[in-house]
Amino acid sequence: MLMRKVPVFVPASPWGLRLPQKFLFLLFLSGLVTLCFGALFLLPNSSRLKRLFLAPRTQQPGLEVVAEVAGHPLAREQESPPNPAPAVPAPGEEDASSQANARRRKGWLRRTHPTGTREMATAARSSGSAALRPQEPSIPFSFDFHAFQSRLRHPVLGTRADESKEPQSLVRAQREKIKEMMQFAWQSYKRYAMGKNELRPLTKDGYEGSMFGGLSGATIIDSLDTLYLMQLQDEFQEAKAWVEENFHLNVSGEASLFEVNIRYIGGLLSAFYLTGEEVFRIKAIKLGEKLLPAFNTPTGIPKGVVNFKSSSNRSWGWAMAGSSSILAEFGSLHLEFLHLTELSGNQVFAEKVRNIRKVLRKIDKPFGLYPNFLSPVSGNWMQHHVSVGGLGDSFYEYLIKSWLMSAKTDVEAKDMYYEALEAIETHLLNVSPGGLTYIAEWRGGILDHKMGHLACFSGGMIALGAEDAKEEKRARYRELAAQITKTCHESYARSDTKLGPEAFWFNSGREAVATQLSESYYILRPEVVESYMYLWRQTHDPIYREWGWEVVTALEKYCRTEAGFSGIQDVYSSIPNHDNKQQTFFLAETLKYLYLLFSEDDVLSLEDWVFNTEAHPLPVNHSDSPGRGGGQL
Repeated sequence: MLMRKVPVFVPASPWGLRLPQKFLFLLFLSGLVTLCFGALFLLPNSSRLKRLFLAPRTQQPGLEVVAEVAGHPLAREQESPPNPAPAVPAPGEEDASSQANARRRKGWLRRTHPTGTREMATAARSSGSAALRPQEPSIPFSFDFHAFQSRLRHPVLGTRADESKEPQSLVRAQREKIKEMMQFAWQSYKRYAMGKNELRPLTKDGYEGSMFGGLSGATIIDSLDTLYLMQLQDEFQEAKAWVEENFHLNVSGEASLFEVNIRYIGGLLSAFYLTGEEVFRIKAIKLGEKLLPAFNTPTGIPKGVVNFKSSSNRSWGWAMAGSSSILAEFGSLHLEFLHLTELSGNQVFAEKVRNIRKVLRKIDKPFGLYPNFLSPVSGNWMQHHVSVGGLGDSFYEYLIKSWLMSAKTDVEAKDMYYEALEAIETHLLNVSPGGLTYIAEWRGGILDHKMGHLACFSGGMIALGAEDAKEEKRARYRELAAQITKTCHESYARSDTKLGPEAFWFNSGREAVATQLSESYYILRPEVVESYMYLWRQTHDPIYREWGWEVVTALEKYCRTEAGFSGIQDVYSSIPNHDNKQQTFFLAETLKYLYLLFSEDDVLSLEDWVFNTEAHPLPVNHSDSPGRGGGQL
């Protein structure tokens, strides 16, 4: 048998091998070459080798930014849990590395360009862990940060950015006190709750809550622009490093569309526009994409809750038995979503919010008013309850701010705002027997003679929009803004703590006071000082700074604890009963508006910026040049 397979008469090859042996040798050699060549494509990080042999894939025009966001190392979330909060040195102590970091960070506010990888590496060295650094050059995107900065009409931090050269004055001392409050709030959060959503100062621990779908660090994201504004350089770098290393988007819970948008996306967008740091832009766009399933409804009106795991949505159970979307929620997306399109080139964000406008323009409004509950299925109002406070408030705010953010080209937003304001003035505006002007709530033609603390933003909103009203209305609106702001101040002045209640009434001879304990709490809300800031910038009447300082004094006396600031449960008791929560918006809004109240008008100038409803500054579109990636805002 063997003789048949290898016959003895087969002639030998020139190399001394018979033909079967030569065949086996060549077969072995070709297999070895194939194995080695194929291994090049299986090794990690072999993309460069692949490009040597494979033709590049073509890419559709307009998808460069989407490809960049999807492929950027910062956008690829890790499964490992966030690093534990670093130990905070005792007061007065500082290790050598932190001193070195401070020297490295000197002058960071003067940068006028994105710093990219170099600062990521610096942050990694200061934290002792590896930063997420791009291993390949990022794909260019069409937003020109240098051109954006050149279009600003004022320096972001004003002409007096170097406070050390500013002469001593009462106003400077007041501003420095507010800065100290911010630093104390941040350091308390960092010591006891770093990475959690909120600080609980009484129990000295952190709180996550269920509103953000598993996202963490809400206080950090909400604080970024306030830290930058106040030139708290070390604290800003701590917050930025946490976002780079520990802010993961691979979460699977149910989140509030509204809260994630105004706090997280608003905070990230603002941080990018202030610094040019890519990490903020990329995180904002990726998080925005996770919110898009909320819009999967027959009308395109989003539901209030989005499930990050299943990409499903639902309405809040308390909103007309789960059948309604809330005016203030779906009406407070426009500013942020236009900027998501601006920074990504992806038109889907702008299309979603423009469709909301389209639905609202078509639907009938009772007496020109916008009720708070709308069916995302039928597109009909579900109940004729109208409020400029909770459930309705920021919808109106975003109309006038959309007009201003567009550099006064969004005429649709302008018309919707002034039409709504005239209806409010006609049907909701009242004056109490004591002469206090207030905006009541409307329930199918019946008025509730009360205002919520949330409605106290309206004084600032009306002042902001007065300039562009019809000429015969301008003086009226300026006066109306001042009257409403005075009423809200009275709600503070008539309490024992000089802080305002959650809601206050005008009936039975009692004016601007809460009538029950369930409405007597104060949770560090910003709306009253927000109006003080706008009225100050409009009028420079010193009364607004006086009222603002009264708030600072009351916060220090009744809300400051050993480990942070806390809300109180009864503003009418001089012995505070704290609620054990330092709200994220206290750092994002209350302290920021107070700081701006005691700053020059060119610090975050209203010519260049509008504030979203969480007080995150977003830039006005001073140019519609073709170099901008997302089109007009």
